Amino acid sequence: MTGVYLAFDYGTKRIGIAIGDAVTRAARGLGAVPHDWGRIGRLLEEWTPAACVVGLPLDEGGAEQAITRQARQFASELQQRFKGPVHLCDERYSSRSAHGDLRQARAAGVLKRRVRPGDKDSAAARIILEQWLAEQGKETRTSP
Repeated sequence: MTGVYLAFDYGTKRIGIAIGDAVTRAARGLGAVPHDWGRIGRLLEEWTPAACVVGLPLDEGGAEQAITRQARQFASELQQRFKGPVHLCDERYSSRSAHGDLRQARAAGVLKRRVRPGDKDSAAARIILEQWLAEQGKETRTSP
């Protein structure tokens, strides 16, 4: 597992995007975009990821909800356009965690401006990607 990866936090208003790599297993947010395949396509061309990861919104019990189907459709269309691997990753609690991270960053003075609407989406995409990268690392370490 090498290269860079793009993650998407699908939402009905915006799609949060993050980039990370398999070496550090760290990610950073790239912002959020509206449902605009032109902008998403440009990001895919710019970063040429080894794979993409799409957050799969499940309820607390792990059941699918209305937005889950939309996220799956987005992942399917992304795979058709990207022509590379697209993975789904359980994103439970990623938005809540992203909100907490942003609140802490503001309180610590790391984030000196007000939180913008797309900040939480981008932070959630970062959390999704870091979670997925960590899971892939576990599989690699346990494989013979």
